[in-house]
Amino acid sequence: MNSVVLIGRLTRDPEVRYSAGTQMAICRFSVAIDRPPRQNGEKQTDFPNVVVFGKQAENCERFLAKGRLVGIQGRLQTGSYTNKDGATVYTTDVVADRVEFLEWGDRNERQAARPAAQSSAPAGGFDAAPEGFSAIDEDIPF
Repeated sequence: MNSVVLIGRLTRDPEVRYSAGTQMAICRFSVAIDRPPRQNGEKQTDFPNVVVFGKQAENCERFLAKGRLVGIQGRLQTGSYTNKDGATVYTTDVVADRVEFLEWGDRNERQAARPAAQSSAPAGGFDAAPEGFSAIDEDIPF
């Protein structure tokens, strides 16, 4: 069985490229994941590389930014290549089948504006109705 589930914060903005033949989106980013502290209190962090394909890759580029919290479900994949010096380099990536955005927002939003918007949010936690929907101002009986 090859299954991975991770929750962590992006260490850099996602990078998207498109494959030559099929023009499929390929998104790459890394996440910081804290390990449980050891008995001596020393904290360690892992930084796995994540690869996402297709429409989900395009959504990652649009909605994710450095520092955002994400949940990732996928599998481990190892590989190797020969670098320009002729040495073999081994790689390990998490190939994501599913990426959950645990912190939302448009990538172009300014992070400084978020605390003010969150404090004025209604009790349900939403700033406004999503695009294509209209807000309801009346009490719903259920």
